[in-house]
Amino acid sequence: MGIRYLHTMVRVKNLEASMAFYELLGLKETRRHDSEAGRFTLVFMAPEGQEDYPVELTYNWDGDDALPSDSRHFGHLAYSVDNIYDTCQFLQDNGVVINRPPRDGRMAFVRSPDNVSVELLQDGPALAPAEPWASMGNTGHW
Repeated sequence: MGIRYLHTMVRVKNLEASMAFYELLGLKETRRHDSEAGRFTLVFMAPEGQEDYPVELTYNWDGDDALPSDSRHFGHLAYSVDNIYDTCQFLQDNGVVINRPPRDGRMAFVRSPDNVSVELLQDGPALAPAEPWASMGNTGHW
């Protein structure tokens, strides 16, 4: 039996806000499907050169009261980054809360506008601990 990874789906309340968040992470829209009959939009986003590994944003046109208040049952998305400190600074400068700062120079967590947990991991060995991250506490849940 063969198996092949397709995508990870998350439901979103505000498609534009969610797309803007994933664009800050470096993902680009790779395809879109609008269903008039089903009244939903699917937007697939992935890092450049990794279009085969997208996150699918599912937006229901008439709202989605079924969205849980805390998406932790989902787990998290994970992306490696070239420089964890630069990435976290860029996200923070653009209004994203760093829920678990990269105190160890290796790992951080942020949340999307829909409360999806996103893990950021330093590509390669951990960076040396650096301020302000090394002494920064957690904010909220991650």
